[in-house]
Amino acid sequence: MKFKDILVHIDNSPQCANRLELALKLAREHGAQLTGLYVITHPPYAPQDEQMKYDEDQAKAMFELKTGGTDVKAEWSSVDWATVGLDMAEVLNYYAHSKDLIIVGQIDPGKKQWGVPPDLPQRIIMGAGRPVLVVPYAGTFDSVGKRVIVAWKAGRASARAVNDALPFLLNAEEVFALSIKDPDAQQWFETGTEGGIRTNLERHAIKVKETHITMKSIPVANLLMDYAWEHSCDLIVMGVYAQKHRGKYDLGPVAKGFFDHMTLPVLMAH
Repeated sequence: MKFKDILVHIDNSPQCANRLELALKLAREHGAQLTGLYVITHPPYAPQDEQMKYDEDQAKAMFELKTGGTDVKAEWSSVDWATVGLDMAEVLNYYAHSKDLIIVGQIDPGKKQWGVPPDLPQRIIMGAGRPVLVVPYAGTFDSVGKRVIVAWKAGRASARAVNDALPFLLNAEEVFALSIKDPDAQQWFETGTEGGIRTNLERHAIKVKETHITMKSIPVANLLMDYAWEHSCDLIVMGVYAQKHRGKYDLGPVAKGFFDHMTLPVLMAH
């Protein structure tokens, strides 16, 4: 099982080149078609100017430079969405629905981008209906998916994430199924029993090491990132829960914590 149709979001941020490099590596490993999608939206009352065209040309030049001469089938796609007021996340999700994997970048809070909403990755996760690989805005990543942490909590979101991540898990050298126990929870279901997630993955011939950690006073996102660093992991897989806030659905606190402390790519599924 492999990803055969990968979409990477292209923008004018400094980190986009690193995101594209990673997307090319994954497309090569999986023998996938890679589409670089650049989106132009038109906020209400914002006049169009030559800067939009210049930014698009710059992004396209970077994409063609990185993909030219490679053995990856890469396609540039620029979408100028004519509907005034339509958000970039809505446009991206429209195209994401028919792809195997979506690659987006964590937004650098210190550098505002014209037209790119600060919560773009979160909204893609909520609306794509596909696995979303979020790449940190800092750092370069030589590999993704060799040593993988599965953040496991029995439920729909984690089950969906594991299923979506199977192309990574099947090719991984080592997989850690990590469950974090909340000491204040009324019940704690052990996942190491017959029929648990380890059993399921082992039936796919995936070698799994199962670990349980007590949360204590450290946020879950920090625990996962610390564990990843200690075990030289290059990918975290996690299900994303949504909660209703002020009339709309928003990411749960664990996922939000990742966007504050992300240091390696995270595959998120909702």
